[in-house]
Parts: sequence; C-alpha cells; structure tokens
Amino acid sequence: MGYKVAVVGATGNVGREILQTLYERKFPADEVVALASERSIGRKVSFGENEPIEVRSLSDFDFEGTDIALFSPGAKVSAIHATRAASKGCVVIDNTSQFRMESDVPLVVPEVNPEAISGYSNRNIISNPNCSTIQMVVALKPLHDAFDIKRVVVSTYQSTSGAGKEAMDELFNQTRAIFVNDRLDKKEFTKQIAFNVIPQIDIFMEDGSTKEEWKMVVETKKILDAKIDITATCVRVPVFIGHAESINIECKKEITTDSARKLLRESEGVSLIDHRADEGYVTPVEAAGDDLVFVSRVRDDSTIANGLNLWVVSDNLRKGAALNTVQIAELLDRKHLNNLCAN
Repeated sequence: MGYKVAVVGATGNVGREILQTLYERKFPADEVVALASERSIGRKVSFGENEPIEVRSLSDFDFEGTDIALFSPGAKVSAIHATRAASKGCVVIDNTSQFRMESDVPLVVPEVNPEAISGYSNRNIISNPNCSTIQMVVALKPLHDAFDIKRVVVSTYQSTSGAGKEAMDELFNQTRAIFVNDRLDKKEFTKQIAFNVIPQIDIFMEDGSTKEEWKMVVETKKILDAKIDITATCVRVPVFIGHAESINIECKKEITTDSARKLLRESEGVSLIDHRADEGYVTPVEAAGDDLVFVSRVRDDSTIANGLNLWVVSDNLRKGAALNTVQIAELLDRKHLNNLCAN
C-alpha cells in the first residue's frame, strides 16, 4: 500500500514541479490530491502521464486520513492550514518560510542533515529551506566536513521564478515592451527587471540586509553549523529559471583546489563541471530542468589562508524547492513512515 499525499499550492510554479517530481521519482502514493485557493477550484493540473488531477479547495479539505502534505502556498496560508493538517496526524513538509526558524521544527536538506528529520514528531511539520540556501549547503557540506569552514561570503544571482509566475511574466512582458518601444509596467519588482539586476530580494531589515540575505545566514547556521560566519548579498537577475551563486569560503584547515575538487566530484547531489576553458562551467540555462547542484570555477583565494572560490548553480524550482521537498518525503518513507504503508 502507498500513501495518500496532498499537494498544497498545486497550481503555482513549485506546486506543479512537486507533482511532476512525485511522478518522475515514483513516490509510493496510492492517491494524490491537488489543493489550492478558491479561485483555482475545478482547474486541472498535470501528474505525469496519468490523468490530470482536478484541483480542490484547501480551505474545505479535511486532512483526516492524509499521510503527507507537501505545502507551497505562501507563508500566511501555511500558518493556518499546515498547522491544521498537522493536527489531524498528517505530516507536513512546508516549502514556505513560516516555520523554518522555529526551534521545534526541523529544517532539512537530505544530503546535508538527514538526521534532523527525526524531529518531525514534535509538531508533525518539517520545513524546506530557502532555495538559495539549499544549493549552497549541498555544495558546502563535504568541504565543511573535511576542512571546517570558518567563514562564507556569498553573492547570489537569483532568477525571477523564485518570486513566482507573475514575476516571470513581468520579465517577459518588460523584455517585449523594450523591443517594441512600449510602456514598462512594474508590479512584482521594485525596479525594472528586464536588462537589469536588482540588489534587493524581499524586504529590508534594520541592519540594511534584506530578508533573503538574513534567511541565507540563519538557515545555513541551523542546517550546517551555527559556528560558521556568513555574509550574503542577494540579487535578482533577468533569468527565468536557475539560481547562481559566487561563494568564497575560509577554512580552519588547509584546503587546496585539488582536494576540494576531489571531494565535490564524489559528493551526493553535486556535479562538478570545472574545465577551465570556454564553456567549461555551468550557467542557469544548462541547470534548468536538472536535479543536481552544479559546481564550477573552483579556485584558490590567494588573499587569505585556506581560502577557496566556487561558482554554484541549480534549478531553484527543482532542487531549490520541489525536489528537496519530495526527497524529504522519501526520507520519511524510508526511515519513519514505512510501517504506516505496511499496515
């Protein structure tokens, strides 16, 4: 027997990717329910080669008897309905920021801290980290284990899909408007996104950081190591899918380019593409649609002892969201809930 799985926010970018990923990875589900807001009721969403699934109302859905719910509807919605689902015995894997920094909710990247998942029983809720955090910690985990990372400086180049379908549409519409000399409309971003970069993702905080930058700092500490010093600058770029990151690390132990490349080449979830030649690195265009975290441009930082530079790219809708969510569900199945199906 398989699980009854609910996908919440099924009509959004991430929700659709979750459905596709569940199908592609053959997650053991006997029934998959698609849930969304009232305006989406009756719409149909794809589920691989199966018949499309008709969207049902989240607000009216009774989670009694649902084994796992994969949430990606927005933090305010999760605050209400993820808690409601968990109270009915459903294990919630939440892709929003709502529960990430709550001490009794595990924040999990399966390749990095799989042991943390055991804390799901505290509240029946597991949090999926921010997309930019996920790809960074997957790349840093093997290096931290071997060389004890002391400090991280990261600058991100984040695609518009990280802000939702409407943000992707704004990039498309602005680009077209420039070519036909039409008016540029700004709704999703604070400044023009077409042919531009915007050094702001989410709101500003008192210290001058944006909330996206804060998320990368606190989430990395919770997932990887609280002792690592981290500073981040997060930038939105005119790309549809795929986040890129320029990462500089300082380690406590001696690290070389060769030793780092050897570890990365052997690491779960990582693909090292680093040929030091034209086209010998990965960009967001190549990463789109792929499940791996790609690492390129590995090189020494000669300005500090034990320093290294990395270029890290991943599909933010897949490993940065949907895939990581489904991998958490798979980890639950293997380690914690498998007896449920047997009954």
